[in-house]
Amino acid sequence: MADPRFSRLADLAVSVGANVQPGQIVGVTAQVGEEEAARAVAESAYRRGAKFVDVWFFDPWVKRARMLHAPDDTLDFVPDWYGQRLLALGEGRGARISFSGPVAPGLMDDLDQARVGRDQLPFLKEVGQIVNDRTTNWNGIACPNRAWAKLVFPELDDDAAYERLWQQIEHVLRLDEPDPAAAWETRMEALNGSAVRLSERRFDSLHLEGHGTDLTIGLFPTGIWWAADFETVDGIRHLPNLPTEEVFTTPDPVRTEGLVTASRPLVLRDGTIIRDLTVRFEGGRAVQIEAATGADALRSLCAMDEGASRLGEVALVDREGRIGPLGTVFYDTLLDENAASHIAFGSGFSFLVDDEDKSRVNKSGTHIDFMIGSDALAVTGIIRDGERVPVLREGTWQM
Repeated sequence: MADPRFSRLADLAVSVGANVQPGQIVGVTAQVGEEEAARAVAESAYRRGAKFVDVWFFDPWVKRARMLHAPDDTLDFVPDWYGQRLLALGEGRGARISFSGPVAPGLMDDLDQARVGRDQLPFLKEVGQIVNDRTTNWNGIACPNRAWAKLVFPELDDDAAYERLWQQIEHVLRLDEPDPAAAWETRMEALNGSAVRLSERRFDSLHLEGHGTDLTIGLFPTGIWWAADFETVDGIRHLPNLPTEEVFTTPDPVRTEGLVTASRPLVLRDGTIIRDLTVRFEGGRAVQIEAATGADALRSLCAMDEGASRLGEVALVDREGRIGPLGTVFYDTLLDENAASHIAFGSGFSFLVDDEDKSRVNKSGTHIDFMIGSDALAVTGIIRDGERVPVLREGTWQM
C-alpha cells in the first residue's frame, strides 16, 4: 500500500515548490530508493496538468562500480546527453523537481577518495546555467528513506528511526500545519524582509568570526541579497528549496581571506561524508583543505576547474527557522544548510548583481555548500568606509 505521506510531500513539491504549470514538461531527478516519491510526484504533476513527466534515476551502486574499475582518465567523463536533457528542459520552459537525502551513506568510504571526487554525478554542470538563466521553475525537497534515517538516528531501530525522520521532515516542511502553503507564505515574507534589509546596507564585505572561523568575504558593489523565492524569466514564482530558511548573495570570488571551520558534516551527492572540515582562503582561493574524513574527495572537486576553489555563495540563517532548533544533524546539505549559515564553492548567481558586475561572478561546473554557522558565529557587515555593523549574533538579526 502506498504511503500517503509521499503524496502530501509530492503535492507540496509540485504546487508550492516548483509551481508546475499546465502544459509543462516536468523533469524529475531521483536516486534508486526514492521510487515511491518519484511516482507520487509524477501523479501530482499530471493531476496539475503536466504535459509529460520525465523521471531520471541515479544509482550510486553503479557509480561505485565505476570508481572500482574504470580507467582513471575517464572518471570526469559525462555523456553529452545528460546535460542536453537539462538544457532542453530550459529551452522548453519546463519544470524540475529533485529529492535530497542520502540513499547509500558511506557507500564510497572504503574507496580512493581522490578518485571519488573526480566524478560529480549526479550533479551536472549545466545546472548552474539554467539556474542563472532562470528558464525552469524548480524545486528540491527533502525525502525520507530508511538508510538515511538510520544514519541520522543510529540509536533507534530501523522502523523507529524511519518514523522519527518522517516526523522531523514533515515538521520542517510545515506539512504538520493545517495549510502548509499559507505557512510557507508567512515564512517567505519574513525571509524576503531580511534580504531587503541586507541589500539596503550595501556592505563591502562580511567578517565571520567564532567556532574556529576568522574569515572575511568581499561582496560586489551592485550585489543584492535574496531569499529562496524565485521567479522565472516568464514570471512563474517558485520556491527552489523546501525547506528553506536562508538569505543569500553571491560574493566577489577574489576577495575571500582567512580560515573557516565547518560546523556540521558535509555530505556529497554520492553519500561521501566529510567531517571536521577546515578551509584556508588566500586571494579568494581555497589554498588548504583539511578534514578528518573525505578531504581528498573535496580537494578533487575543488580542482575540477578555475572557479571550483572559489566562493559562489554566502548565506545567512537566523534561529527563527524550524531546522536548527531540532538539534538534529541530518547529514544532508539541503536540510543542514538551512539550519546554519553556510558558504559554497563553485558557481555563483549572476542575477544577483547588475550588468557591470556579471562578468566577475564566479563560474564553475560545481556548486558545493558547506555549513559554518552556529550560535558562536558572529557575522559583521563592513561598510566601504570601514564602519562595522553587527548583522548576526547567536543566530539573531541585529539590524
